[in-house]
Amino acid sequence: MKQKLVKMDLDLYYEKLDNGLEIYIIPKDNVNSTYVTFSTKFGSIHSEFVPYDRDKMTKFPLGVAHFLEHKVFEQKNGIDPFTFYSERGSDANANTSNFKTTYLFSGTNFLEENLNFLLDYVQDPYFTDENVEKEKGIIEQEIRMYDDSPYWKLYDRVLYNAFIKHPIKYPIAGNISSIKKITKEDLYTCYNTFYHPTNMFLVVTGNVDYKDVISLVKANQEKKNFKPAKEIKLKQYNEPDYVELEQDKTEMDIEIRKFSIGYKIKNNSKLDINKFKTYVSMFFNIKFGSVSEFNEQLKQDNLITMDLDITVLNTDKHLLVMIMAETEYIDEVIEKIEEELKNKNIEKNDFNRKKKVKKSSVIYKSDSIYALNNKIMSNVINYGKVITDEFAFIDSLEYDELKIVVENLNLQNKTIYAQILK
Repeated sequence: MKQKLVKMDLDLYYEKLDNGLEIYIIPKDNVNSTYVTFSTKFGSIHSEFVPYDRDKMTKFPLGVAHFLEHKVFEQKNGIDPFTFYSERGSDANANTSNFKTTYLFSGTNFLEENLNFLLDYVQDPYFTDENVEKEKGIIEQEIRMYDDSPYWKLYDRVLYNAFIKHPIKYPIAGNISSIKKITKEDLYTCYNTFYHPTNMFLVVTGNVDYKDVISLVKANQEKKNFKPAKEIKLKQYNEPDYVELEQDKTEMDIEIRKFSIGYKIKNNSKLDINKFKTYVSMFFNIKFGSVSEFNEQLKQDNLITMDLDITVLNTDKHLLVMIMAETEYIDEVIEKIEEELKNKNIEKNDFNRKKKVKKSSVIYKSDSIYALNNKIMSNVINYGKVITDEFAFIDSLEYDELKIVVENLNLQNKTIYAQILK
């Protein structure tokens, strides 16, 4: 199926294979390289589910999706995927988020060889008791590295303190205690449940012929046998509106104090969570973004050492808006933020300016095979489909609707985490 990406002068080709694997391709003739991602809808939040061959809800150790990502690179024939791609002048990597795991490569040559290898190594797991135990030490070092990072901790600790039941509260890599519990059997169970073609999708962006790519993937998949598809039953969480902990602090070996404040906001509107998130993000960015008067004033008064950092993430019912800052005046800056939030008025020209920025961002994506690929992945995870006309969505945003959302925001459920000097 061919679709136009509106006002991006690009075509999107889509095919769903008989085994359920979905393929998305955006050819770009004006670039030399190709970027390929192969993803499963299995992330850190999916730690409690009914396994493929069972009928009972089962809880797995935290960090199992990230652990599995590491071990998928282990090959029975001893070939290291990173070495394979490096020898062909290509880059390879993988990553795990809250919602998915992705394996990827990019390069200018050897597309057929590289793509076949990607499909083959991801779809042929090899776990042993020995290689699983060996990996625990590697991931333990990774976890300790994150624990020693002040900026990573600003993000992780607020998440943990804001949520009560939802597993988004836990670090993607898990913790040292949880990864020590992971077994070879756990990995195979998670793999067999979530790495079925019906739960995976391939995105190819760059200098390719879409017909060649589809033919190649079809031929590769027809050589393989997969168990019958089964619906994946995930644990549902009745997350409360209040936060786990309102105040928290840590003594750290840092030069300048830092803090993060997280506002846990329930979607009480009739809007879907993604449109609600868009409005809330616009409100906070207009108020506190890098070009806001508030942010500039804090810098002029020497109250912050760099721009305020704003992150917005969502679960099915709640948003968490995080504002992070580096400052010696934590209490004063937080007080100013709280005071600014009391004024929920947004000027229409600021709203229209943000809409223009969003449209400019869409145009920017059309020039980058990486941004295009990430757009497709994000759309598939968030919407279950690709939004081919982002301009229509942006045009659907209304100033009066934004005002209603903002006026009804409940900002009382918040958590503050501070890092102070030892």
